Amino acid sequence: MASEKQNNYLAGKLLIAMPGMGDPRFHRAVIFICAHDDEGAMGLVINHSMQDVVFTDLIKQLKFESDIKVNFEAMDLPVMCGGPVESARGFLLHSGDFVRDDTMTVGTSYGVTGTVDALKDVACGQGPSDLLFILGYAGWDAGQLDIEIQQNAWLVVDPDPALIFEGAPEEKWTRAVNKLGIDPGMLSSVSGNA
Repeated sequence: MASEKQNNYLAGKLLIAMPGMGDPRFHRAVIFICAHDDEGAMGLVINHSMQDVVFTDLIKQLKFESDIKVNFEAMDLPVMCGGPVESARGFLLHSGDFVRDDTMTVGTSYGVTGTVDALKDVACGQGPSDLLFILGYAGWDAGQLDIEIQQNAWLVVDPDPALIFEGAPEEKWTRAVNKLGIDPGMLSSVSGNA
């Protein structure tokens, strides 16, 4: 019988798009893998910010500020474009110190929660210590991600909370590549296998 770790072997890892990535939606993307098994994979792009979307505006649209005391000054969060699937669906990628009934825990250090109640907690200052707000996700069919990795479309790196939650989004790709000890300028847009 395969272990849970083998069944979900890339969950919690980061994917780094190679320079030759053919899909412009994933150009220089860094993706946190939430789930990966024999049925497919789901991940959240953590470094493509949505310049025209403001987190506080989204909170105001939910119209729950009348129910709770919202601290808008404390909610200066960038909104990330998590991928092309269900682009209006919101997710919190967060540290493991915030767990609700509907939280998908990823390892011991991370969680993904996608409910309005979680947003209320954040709005009240009762959310996780570290978080990203993400709209949409990246999805792969069964075996698709494995094939893309074999075709050298992605590098895989262990997660790092500082890389995920801190720093400018546009610098995360370079930081992720540097984490592997690779000079990003030396990566080729053409790859092969020996």
